[in-house]
Amino acid sequence: MSEDKEQEQDKELWQMEAYTEAVKSGLYAKKTGLVGKYDNVRRYWEDELTRQFLRAPLQKLIKRCRAQMRRLRIMDLGCGSADGFELLAGMRHRDPGLHTNEVSLLTSNVLGQYTGIDLNRDLIRQGRLLYGENPKMEFRQADFRKGLPLAAKEPSCDLYFSSFGTTSHHNDDKTAVQLLAEIAERCQDYCVVMCDWLGRYSYEWQSLWVNDLSKHRNMDYVVSYIYEKEEREQRRGELQHLNLRLMSRKEADAIVKAASQRAKVEIKPLVWFDRSTFTGRHMDTAEYNTHAQPIRQAVNSLHEANVRTDLSSLLIDYVPKPGFEFLNTYFEQLQMCWNTLVQYTQTLLLLHKESEQGFVEDPPPVPGSYPAALRDMMERMRHVVVGVGWLGIGLPRENIIEPQLGYALRYMVTNMQRGQGCAHGLVGIFEVNKHA
Repeated sequence: MSEDKEQEQDKELWQMEAYTEAVKSGLYAKKTGLVGKYDNVRRYWEDELTRQFLRAPLQKLIKRCRAQMRRLRIMDLGCGSADGFELLAGMRHRDPGLHTNEVSLLTSNVLGQYTGIDLNRDLIRQGRLLYGENPKMEFRQADFRKGLPLAAKEPSCDLYFSSFGTTSHHNDDKTAVQLLAEIAERCQDYCVVMCDWLGRYSYEWQSLWVNDLSKHRNMDYVVSYIYEKEEREQRRGELQHLNLRLMSRKEADAIVKAASQRAKVEIKPLVWFDRSTFTGRHMDTAEYNTHAQPIRQAVNSLHEANVRTDLSSLLIDYVPKPGFEFLNTYFEQLQMCWNTLVQYTQTLLLLHKESEQGFVEDPPPVPGSYPAALRDMMERMRHVVVGVGWLGIGLPRENIIEPQLGYALRYMVTNMQRGQGCAHGLVGIFEVNKHA
C-alpha cells in the first residue's frame, strides 16, 4: 500500500472516531427531550420536515412497486444506528382524518428490505442491537464515498436515502458524482434518491460564508452539540472534528448534472429544501458565529411536556454580514416574521382571561401586507389561545399552546425557505426514470 493511501485511510478512521466518541458519551442513545441527539427539534421539526417533502415521492414509489407486485427496497447511506429507518418508519399518509386508525405509510406489507450502510462499526453495532431481530433489516459496514455498496448480482434499490448532512462526507465532488452515477446506472427502471448536505449559508456558520464558491468548500465540523455548555468547555480538548462539505444549490445542481452526464441517464430533481434555518444545533453552541443565539434550546422547550417557556428566549436578533445582501434580505425578513409571530402570541396570552373564556379586549388586527404564512399562523394561534386557554386543567399553555406555537413557527419557516443552502441542511430529492 502506498504512503498516500495509508495516510488517507488513517484520516478516514480518525474522522469516524468522532462518531465513536459520540456513541460512548451515551448522548447518541435513543433519548429525547431538551438535550442530546434525539431532542425535540430533531423529532418534531427536522424529521417531520423531511417527511413532509419526501411523502409524495415515496407514495409514487410505493404505487409503482405495488403495480409490479413487489415490495420496497431501501438503502440508507450513512445510516448511523438506523436513524434513517426511524425517520422513514414515522412517515404518515397526508392529513389522516381523526377517525382513521392506520396512518403509517411504510407498513410491513410495503417494506421488503432495508439495508443500512455506515463506516463506523460502533453505530452499525448499535443498529444491529436495536433492529437485528427484524429479518427485513440488514446493516453493513462500508464506505459509500468509494462507490455504491451494492454487490454485482444484488438487485438495485428503489429508494437511496441519506439524512442529516451525510452526503457532506463526500469532501471531493468527484466521489459524490460517482455515487449518484452508479445509482442511476444500476437502477432497473425507476428509483428515488435523497441527498442531504450541510447548507453553505447557514446562519450557524456565518463566519464561513463566501461569494467565491471555490473557497471554504469544506468545514471543520466539531461534534460539540452533544454536551451542554459547561461540559462542552471542559471537554474542549477531547472533542472530535469532521471535515464536511458545505453545499449551495448551485454547487449541488452541478454535481447532479455531472452524474447524469456520466451515467447517460437523467437524474431529475423533484424538490430542494432547506432544513433547520434558525434551529440548527450550532445555533446553541455558537462555535462558528459569535452572534448565534440558543434558539434550538428555546424551541426544544416549546415541545417539552409540563415545561413553561419564556417566550422572549425565542426572539432572534439577526446580525447581517456585509457583502451578502441576497442572504441578509432573506434572513432579515424571516427573523422579522418569526419575532412577530412570537410577540403576537405573547400579546394573546396577556389579553386572555380564563374566567371570561376569551380576550379582555380584541387582539390587534393582522396587517394584510404580512406574508401569507405569517398571517395564517397568527390567526391560528389566536384560535388556539381562545380555544384552550380557559381549560385550566392539564397545563394548557405548557402542553397545548406552546407546542402549537412551535408547529406554527415550523410551518412559517418551511413555507418561506428557499432550498438554496440557507439552513443547517440542504436536501435534494431526485428521481431516475429509465422509461420516461
